[in-house]
Amino acid sequence: MCLINVEAFLKRESLMKMGKSVDRRTKVLEFGNDEAAEYAILSHRWMAQEVDYDEMILQSCEQARANGYEWLWVDTCCIDKRSSAELSEAINSMHQWYENAKRYPDFRGWPEWFLHGWTLQELIAPSNVEFFNKNWHSIGDKRTLAPTLIDITGVLEHVLMDGLHGNHPCIAQIMSWAAHRKMTQVKTELIC
Repeated sequence: MCLINVEAFLKRESLMKMGKSVDRRTKVLEFGNDEAAEYAILSHRWMAQEVDYDEMILQSCEQARANGYEWLWVDTCCIDKRSSAELSEAINSMHQWYENAKRYPDFRGWPEWFLHGWTLQELIAPSNVEFFNKNWHSIGDKRTLAPTLIDITGVLEHVLMDGLHGNHPCIAQIMSWAAHRKMTQVKTELIC
């Protein structure tokens, strides 16, 4: 799993903003163990246009640091889609990565975020999901927003709170949660 080193990234950004030279040997992206590292994950939803660099990566790193995390995973820069092996591993591992994330903020596209197929696992797998508005103000987490999330998604409360552990719903129930979501095919492109 490729992770962003939050402190290294923010230090590099600060030096560049001040017009100072940056040591190119400083690693911003590093490989880590999703079971050993404590990391946050950013999920986002493109609106009419893509979220720009400053809105997404920089503010995600600032939020991760504010929450005390050294590591951040963002799908758009931590997966090299040129490598079919890496892309395949990411697709097969993503549920586990979301499940192992310590914090998982979403800040763009409420409620559009709920229309896309991939966000179902992003909502269910992590023990906590924190939602932010476009100005990075917290609007709650999946526990405090549970009644609204259950209404929007149809996901059973025990699954929303505890994931797919224990009382596992039947396939038909899981498929009903995905029935009205949009699915898109993955494009092959460079993300790192």
